[in-house]
Amino acid sequence: MRRVLALCAVAGIATSVFAAPASAAVGYYVIRWDNTGICQVWNEDLRYKPFQWGASTYKVVSKPLPTFTAASDLQIKLRSERRCTL
Repeated sequence: MRRVLALCAVAGIATSVFAAPASAAVGYYVIRWDNTGICQVWNEDLRYKPFQWGASTYKVVSKPLPTFTAASDLQIKLRSERRCTL
């Protein structure tokens, strides 16, 4: 039983080591909704794009950023420059 548990632990650690470089390649964007002016961090790895309907459309207002933190910092900067409402 201990061997199985140890093998599972090693397999989990090995999987996370190989998965880290793949997730590091994911880009984040800041998008701005036209009807409200709200900026949002968007992960390009998500399966679906943001849903647009009627007057609710968005524009990408940043280049791809490597981390969520970098995208969030940019979002806060845009808010302080009054280019975003929230």
